[in-house]
Amino acid sequence: MTIRPLKSRLIAFIVVLFVLCFGTLSFLLFKESRTVIRSYIESSALEKMEEYGSYVDMVQMQIYDVASLVFNSDTAKNWDNAISDPNLPEGETMLVNLGMSRFLTQATNSYTSISDVSIYRRNGLRIGSENQVTTDPLFLQESWYKSFFISGNHWLPAHTDQHENIRDHGNPVISLLMPIGTFHYATAQNVMKINVNESYFLEPLNRIHLAESSTIFLLGEQGSPILSQQANQLGAEALAEIDQIRNNSLKSGVVYLNNDEGQRDILVYKKLGRTGWMLAGLAPEKELYSSLHKLQSTILVVTIVLILVSLFAAAWLSYGVTKPLTRLVLAMRQVQRGAFDQAESLLPPDKNVKSEVSYVISTFRYMISRLRQHIQNEFELKLLRQQAEYKALLMQINPHFMFNTLELVSSLAMQRRTDDTVQVIEDLGKMMRFSMNTSDDRVQLAEELAYIRHYISILQTRFGHKLDITLTQEGRLNSLVIIKFILQPLIENAVKYSFQHQTTAEVHIRISKRNNHLHFNISDNGPGIPAEIIQKIHDPVEASQLEPLLRSQSWHIGLGNVVARCRLHYGSLFNIQIENGEHNGTSIELILPAQEEYDVQRIDRR
Repeated sequence: MTIRPLKSRLIAFIVVLFVLCFGTLSFLLFKESRTVIRSYIESSALEKMEEYGSYVDMVQMQIYDVASLVFNSDTAKNWDNAISDPNLPEGETMLVNLGMSRFLTQATNSYTSISDVSIYRRNGLRIGSENQVTTDPLFLQESWYKSFFISGNHWLPAHTDQHENIRDHGNPVISLLMPIGTFHYATAQNVMKINVNESYFLEPLNRIHLAESSTIFLLGEQGSPILSQQANQLGAEALAEIDQIRNNSLKSGVVYLNNDEGQRDILVYKKLGRTGWMLAGLAPEKELYSSLHKLQSTILVVTIVLILVSLFAAAWLSYGVTKPLTRLVLAMRQVQRGAFDQAESLLPPDKNVKSEVSYVISTFRYMISRLRQHIQNEFELKLLRQQAEYKALLMQINPHFMFNTLELVSSLAMQRRTDDTVQVIEDLGKMMRFSMNTSDDRVQLAEELAYIRHYISILQTRFGHKLDITLTQEGRLNSLVIIKFILQPLIENAVKYSFQHQTTAEVHIRISKRNNHLHFNISDNGPGIPAEIIQKIHDPVEASQLEPLLRSQSWHIGLGNVVARCRLHYGSLFNIQIENGEHNGTSIELILPAQEEYDVQRIDRR
């Protein structure tokens, strides 16, 4: 037989597989890089916003310091008292106003971020720094002035102050409004207006970028821009999301939105705690990952090419390796199911043996024939062994029970208890008729229970009022089938060991069907079963050793006999639970599958 090596084709296949794995690895690397870049962008944007927020807090703190300095100064209080005196001469009034202007100039010069501080009085008087003392009622009609006395709006967004342009030079300013002489804005006669040039806020903000076309917005308490920015640049979706963000407890975060073009945008926000302001930036996700998307397109093209090459290589190898191996796998599955004939039919014919794979298939064909023969022999031997073991266990019970019963009959005869003797002999005869039929190891549950009732009758005759034994049935059990003699040895043990330490014995048998399982529960008031014996009974390996059990003469032979027979017959479908009481007594529960069979041989019970 000539075997053609597959070395060259396998090398080519490995090369193609390597290239394919490289493409897959590149794709996964792109995904991971995207995740890392996204995480970096988000953390970097939040970090920059955190730095800008600290800067805004610093500027706001200077503004509040100026406001506190003017509000709590004796100069402002004395000025307010003097200017409120209608009898103060005009010259002294001018001197007081100039003194207040000098004080405002000093306060303004103390802080680099403050561009101007002015006081507006309801009578039309305005006092600013640099000796600005004017009476011009026009400011009384300004919208910000009216809004302050109506709703108490303290912050004014970026605007051009027509009354204060000496230091501002007509540039937009952001202002803080505070009352003078009182804390309540509605009753104030004087309003202090502190101006900060917009550039103090705008220039650092312009250095924060999420993307080339992105903008960071500084929003006020109502969500409107504080600086000279158009809020509509954010879009309706972003504005709606910002309204929801303002009401939640999160201080910062990142939200992904869908814009009107069907693309995804990244919204990064940071809340500023001192005044309720908020930073919000919106950037297109596509722009952030533009270079990465180009790399993705390149990798995708390369991957498609590699896939096509791999498909071609797989088709080329299918006739040499893949197709025979597939048929071999299908044959193996049939072998697992025991269908040896079908497995052989799936294998290629022997005339196609031309390579290592074909040689393996030919060898597997030979293994199938040998395995089938070995399984057949093993099955027959195991069947004979199980039948012999089961008959040995079954025969182990009868002599033990017969010895005890004959002793009882002898005792009753000696006591001349004729009626009891007749009853015991009649019960024994019916039990022997049932037990002598060994042609089938399974019987109907009703017949097994009839056998148990005869046995209980013999026990009650033997022990009289010293024995309290009950048998309870729950549910419809007549159609169920079990193996023979699994209750009598357990009842015998329960009665025997209950009498060891007390003069009376209590044994209760309960039989029920639950969830397609048959439950036999035997409880007594005996001394309990030692823990090491319970452990051996629960161990399937220990309990399945039949040869030591057949030779054993220990007290638990009846329980071991029953467990061994049940495991031999039901296998993994059988379960046993043993529990000792706190002081005394034992509860043994056998759990068997609830099986029904209508053609079970019936025993002649006449």
